[in-house]
Amino acid sequence: MALISPRTKPSAPQASAATRSKLPGLAMAAAGVAVAWGVHRLVPAVPMLTAAVVLGIAAAHIPGVRDRVRGAGRPGLTLAGKRLMRVGIVLLGLKLSVGDVLGLGWATVAMVVAVVAATFFGTLWLGRRLGLRGDQPLLIATGYSICGASAIGAVSEVSGSDEEDVATSVALVTLCGTLAIAVLPLLHHPLGLDDAQFGRWVGAGVHDVGQVVATAQTAGPEALADAVLVKLMRVALLAPLVAAVAVSVRKRRQAAPSDKRPALVPLFVLGFLAMVGVRTTGWVPGGALGLAQHAQELLLAAALFGLGSAVHLPTLVRTGGRVAALGLCSWVVIAGASYGGVLLTT
Repeated sequence: MALISPRTKPSAPQASAATRSKLPGLAMAAAGVAVAWGVHRLVPAVPMLTAAVVLGIAAAHIPGVRDRVRGAGRPGLTLAGKRLMRVGIVLLGLKLSVGDVLGLGWATVAMVVAVVAATFFGTLWLGRRLGLRGDQPLLIATGYSICGASAIGAVSEVSGSDEEDVATSVALVTLCGTLAIAVLPLLHHPLGLDDAQFGRWVGAGVHDVGQVVATAQTAGPEALADAVLVKLMRVALLAPLVAAVAVSVRKRRQAAPSDKRPALVPLFVLGFLAMVGVRTTGWVPGGALGLAQHAQELLLAAALFGLGSAVHLPTLVRTGGRVAALGLCSWVVIAGASYGGVLLTT
């Protein structure tokens, strides 16, 4: 059999076969998105992205389904977890404009940056002290500090993280973000927060955008508006964080020139920043923004279903104690830091 050089383009039949191999997994992801959408419609408090992760994990362990997920469906599900995630992150930029960030005020911007830094570096340090495997400390720190599973997917692209590490990190961050939907509203009044302060606390301390909306809406429209603005400020920090990780990875690989080094600013991050710029112009019609938001949610749901399907619960259980300890400590750090920050800036 003739060997194909890595630089040689595959022939048309080979490319066609590679495409066909991904179709079963992509079909599974589409089905998972449809079910996740149905769950969200029936129970609006459950964000579609959260449902997609949980359904992916379930599909990877249900007898009769798991063999297809781990076999014929794996190429397409991996594609969904990587490529569709990138496109969804690019479209996420259309939710944010420079005016939104400036409208928060410099005190709030400084508070958000401080909360993100404290959560990221604190979680990273503790994860390494606990001896978690591979890139799990980096990925969990990213998910907790920025925007949950979307941030984990973005950073894993430049760090070249193992799929199992990515899946485990997504599962943990999704679990804690889901718990926040139930727990944080119970603390609204006992902590002495008015509606606007509660919204800012939720925006600064809850991971995924959908989870922020589900949590903050319990306190009314003022809380929801402030929560979304503060949350999008955290999303804006995704680009510099990914660039910083890319720089770190390049430095680690300097001693091995044969290794492929990531770009300083990955293409999908440039796309994210470009979409922020487009939104800032104010030229995009409201209808187009609405369509882009629906597309972004569907793409990220498919990606998170793919990532969830890579979770292997027996492996997760073996490191469950340490992973759970890191998740709990990180949750306490971001909740405490954001609470103090809100009190200082309002």
